[in-house]
Formats: sequence, C-alpha cells, structure tokens
Amino acid sequence: MTDGVRAELAVDGPSNCPVAALSREADEPVTEVTWSRADGAPVEEFRVGEAVDADAAALADADPVLDVGDERVYQFTRGTDDCACEVVESLGTPVADVRVADGTLVLTLHMESVERLREIVAELDAVADDVSVRYLVHAAAEGEGGTDRTVVDRGQLTERQREVLGTAYELGYFEYPREANATAVAEELDIGLSALAEHLAAAQGKLLADVLAE
Repeated sequence: MTDGVRAELAVDGPSNCPVAALSREADEPVTEVTWSRADGAPVEEFRVGEAVDADAAALADADPVLDVGDERVYQFTRGTDDCACEVVESLGTPVADVRVADGTLVLTLHMESVERLREIVAELDAVADDVSVRYLVHAAAEGEGGTDRTVVDRGQLTERQREVLGTAYELGYFEYPREANATAVAEELDIGLSALAEHLAAAQGKLLADVLAE
C-alpha cells in the first residue's frame, strides 16, 4: 500500500480564474467545474444559477451552452498563466474535484506523499491571496495488515490558533532539538508566554483529538 494523501485545498483569490471571480461577483456557487484538453488551452465548463446576470463582467469570455433546470452551463477557453488548476496539473497531479464559492476555489487532490502537497501549496501561494488545507487524509502503510488513515480538519482551529501554530512550526519549535524556544516564538508573535502556551495547547488538543481518535 502506498503512503498516499487526499487533501482539500481552499485557494482564496486565485488570479486568472473566471469561475472564482464569478462566484464572488454574483454571490452564487459555481458547480460542475470540468475541463477538457484537446489541442491548445483547455476548454472549461461550469454551471451557475440562471438568475445570474449574463452580462456580468466575469462572464465576458464565457459562452452560454444550455440551460439545465434552474442552472445555465457556460464554456470558455482557459488561459494557462497563473491559473491555479494549471499550476497543480503542471506538477503532475490531476485535480480530482473543483468547487467554487464566494471567490474561493476548493480543490480536491490525490497525491503520493505529503511532500508533494507541500510543493503544491508553495506553488499556489504565488498565484493566490491565501492557500489553506481544509482537510487531510493520510493513508500510511501499516505493514501487511492494512493501513492507518488519519483525517485532520484544520477548519476547527481559529485563525489565531493557526497563526500561532504555524509560526511555532516555521521557527522550529517542534523540532528536536528545538531550533526556537517558547520565548522566541512568543516574541515573534508579540504575545506573552502564557498566551502562547494557551493557544498552542488548544490548537494541538483539537488536532490530536483527530489523530488519536479510535
């Protein structure tokens, strides 16, 4: 069994993404996002509520194809510069699923390792305002007996807890031996040691509850 990873990434404010722009402008979810790649740039297709103004700026380069129920299907030729999906696929990882709401592109990816996930997130950071991992399923080999699957939901952390945990990780607080002590982390965050300990304990407690759940 391979050491595989399934992750859902939230890409906020992706550049060169008409579907994200449309969902933000029209305040409507965009569904059934797919694309095909024959010759040249991919042709992308999506659905959005038919009540959305067909003259919306984000639809300027999209052509209506047909109406399905209370939704309308559009198609457009996707550019390849700074496109989040193109960035992911250029690294050799197909995009398994795409959802878009409120200007946020939600990508589901299947990868062979956590290292590949880190590489993808780093590349996406260059073409988006923010990239976060909404959930992660890690199937680690457990010998011949099977696998040990772990689901980690980062959405349960507050924004401040993510900031504190991320800063501590980046400074090497969790390394052995430690590259930074609690004082250094607290100074970087401009908070007291007691506040740091409180945030770290709360964040780690939430994540460990997922990791250690039976």
